[in-house]
Amino acid sequence: MAWKVVFTATAYSALKAVPDARVRALIFERVSGLEHDPELQGKPMRGPLEGLRSLRAVGQRWRVLYRIEHSQVIVTVVALGMRKEGDKRDIYALAQKLMKKGLL
Repeated sequence: MAWKVVFTATAYSALKAVPDARVRALIFERVSGLEHDPELQGKPMRGPLEGLRSLRAVGQRWRVLYRIEHSQVIVTVVALGMRKEGDKRDIYALAQKLMKKGLL
């Protein structure tokens, strides 16, 4: 079964803002792979980001955060960015802020 993959406005803006076109293309390719078996890809998040899954996109640093909506057969990409532990621009820190504001 093929899943429909959609981006939130936040995730789409983040993808467009990736400065390196090659990295942007690799991220998009990785996200497109979520059309097939999204439950078998990525890791389920815990704590404040529970309900989301994290997928390594490019190398060790780029992450795609997504939610699986089983009833609608949709994978929603909610955020993407670089993993920079301890940095305020870390994708997980950013996602937690968005979650607190009710934007995820």
